[in-house]
Amino acid sequence: MSLHNLRPRPGSRHRVKRLGCGESSGHGKTSGKGHKGQKARSGGSIRLGFEGGQMPLIRRLPKRGFNNAAFHKHYAILNVSDLNAFETGAVVNEQLLRDSKLIRGDFAGIKILGDGELKHGVKVEADKISATAREKIEKAGGTITLRERAPKGGAADAPRESRNSPDEGSAEPDLQATGKRRSSRKQSGKAKSRAKKKVSQES
Repeated sequence: MSLHNLRPRPGSRHRVKRLGCGESSGHGKTSGKGHKGQKARSGGSIRLGFEGGQMPLIRRLPKRGFNNAAFHKHYAILNVSDLNAFETGAVVNEQLLRDSKLIRGDFAGIKILGDGELKHGVKVEADKISATAREKIEKAGGTITLRERAPKGGAADAPRESRNSPDEGSAEPDLQATGKRRSSRKQSGKAKSRAKKKVSQES
């Protein structure tokens, strides 16, 4: 067998369907598209999953389970070989990477992977780095600085005592005072009812 006598496997290639070549061709007139309708028009198509307006199958099926896609963090990926675009001793941070168009868009942080080789040392500031990338950068004479992450709670996790204002501290005595007033009112009402009962008994 040589290159000049190579042939495709029998049955793997089919004759091209020739459309619109007259009635005798078997595919004349409507060219296999039927009579009128959306699918007979030029450029007319129906999107995937459309069922003529009725509730499609994907929406009829029950949804179960948990999906972590909403909580997934997207990191801007950068390889060691990409760092060769910068000069020796350059500080490679997020601003420099954006200016050089190596990263773009919104992301949770920058992650350095170890694909490729680094020719000279640079100072890298990132959020995550693989063990291979760290080894290659340090071997080339560079340094790695991991950016500090902000605490989850932030300033909102202050102790409860510091949250109370000086006016809030006087709330408890006021409540106690109002409670005493209410109790005194109740007692005066009871005393009046007792006096009425005594008068009715004497009479």
